[in-house]
Amino acid sequence: MTSNNFDLKSLIRENILNVDPYLSAREEYNQGKNSIFLDANENSFGAPLSFYNSYNRYPDPLQKELKRKISEVKNIPSSKIFLGNGSDEIIDLIYRIFSRPKIDHSIICPPTYGMYEVSGKIHGVNVVKVFLTEEEYQLNLKQIEDKINQYSKIIFICSPNNPTGNDLKKQDIQKIINKFTGIVVLDEAYIDFSDQESFSLEIEKYPNLIVLQTLSKSWGLAGLRIGIAITSEKIIQWMNKIKYPYNISKISQKIAIQALDNKDLFFYYLKSILSERKYMEEALNKISIIQKVYPSSSNFLLVKVPFSSKNLYKYLIEKNIVVRDRSKIIFCNECLRITIGTHEENEYLIDQIKEYSENRV
Repeated sequence: MTSNNFDLKSLIRENILNVDPYLSAREEYNQGKNSIFLDANENSFGAPLSFYNSYNRYPDPLQKELKRKISEVKNIPSSKIFLGNGSDEIIDLIYRIFSRPKIDHSIICPPTYGMYEVSGKIHGVNVVKVFLTEEEYQLNLKQIEDKINQYSKIIFICSPNNPTGNDLKKQDIQKIINKFTGIVVLDEAYIDFSDQESFSLEIEKYPNLIVLQTLSKSWGLAGLRIGIAITSEKIIQWMNKIKYPYNISKISQKIAIQALDNKDLFFYYLKSILSERKYMEEALNKISIIQKVYPSSSNFLLVKVPFSSKNLYKYLIEKNIVVRDRSKIIFCNECLRITIGTHEENEYLIDQIKEYSENRV
């Protein structure tokens, strides 16, 4: 990796540079809520619902009120926040803006979140894999450096990592951001469960950094599909230029704002998850069939069950417990990924694994 000489415009695909963005009716006029809106071909009489609704009107295409609320909660300027229909939409946009099909490549570090590779392949972009170190699941800086060339446009890093659950070393992430002249995407979907400070608080230092966060995990709003990108205003301008006009629904924006207003309950749930994570780690480590419970800074545990992960997975399904079998993923052989549930759910899970373990003896 050479010293960073970041030039945003040189990274953007030529066809994207030449795009004239679609301007929705509500972007052209957004002066007041009490206006008579006859501009967007909406149904002025409303939807056929038995209660009062305003869902016949399109949502705010730039989600200004929701961004202001996120800004308050996360202490980040709203001008540096982009919202997507889940983080997957944002990943898709990043590929569309910066990577030329059949020419450029991205770098991912398996085992990691699968959509970095899937989205790259959808866009015809070569995805180069640099595996994390085995067992410790840390970045291999030398191998990443060896893979970088003039066609390297994006590096995806996930910390805390999915499916391993661990934090990646902050100094290693900083080295990549500082030296790589392309875009670094740091996925912090699980950052609220970690003791590590978010890179979003240092976004001013890194013009080539896009931090991904979400309301799906710690905020419990997975059904709303609200992904967050925290990055420079220049990068957000390009995202806004090519995103779909109304990518976050009105009801999603409304419910998210209500949830973000309820910080006391958020912290209560967060504390409960962290407490249950500790309980689960200690309980699982006492079961003979469990070889290893990997350190976690997320809301799940990666658990190694030698010679039996598939059988245990099937057994738990029979007991109406669904976990994730990750045994086919590199360096996760014989591993299950278990999300932290309520205390009652966790107790039931532990009891079933104990029963399975005892029956094997």
